[in-house]
Amino acid sequence: MSTELERIEEQLRRAFEGDAWHGPAVLETLQGITAAQAHAHPIAGAHSVWEVVLHLSYTYRVVLRRIRGDGTPIRAEEDWPVVPPATEADWQEAVGALRRVNAELRDAVRAFPAGRLDEPLVPDPPYTAYTQFIGITQHDLYHAGQISLLKRALG
Repeated sequence: MSTELERIEEQLRRAFEGDAWHGPAVLETLQGITAAQAHAHPIAGAHSVWEVVLHLSYTYRVVLRRIRGDGTPIRAEEDWPVVPPATEADWQEAVGALRRVNAELRDAVRAFPAGRLDEPLVPDPPYTAYTQFIGITQHDLYHAGQISLLKRALG
């Protein structure tokens, strides 16, 4: 029988890697996207795929920070950082960094003390650990949908 933390981690994995019941996960939506496509803004006023990837990496780091007791507020310039020039090497590094920080977060969730799931990670914001862990899964799925729409707009 799985523990609650194992079930949460499994949902994090599915939302990121695949086999999510709703449709494509984050990595599935990123398949086949070139650096030029990731850098493009095919929908006026919307973020680029690359911006979304950097944003996802940052939000994983925020939850990791909070697990470690650091409640540093989110800063806009970190939440949506500036995208580097559109080179394939930089794009592959961005996706690689996303994979690494997601794996680090999932490891931290598995290792989290189950007795603290109903407690806030930090005083502000006062969300419980459970809410933040499930919230990051919801956040992944929201942005997977956004990436899917951006891919469609790219043609």
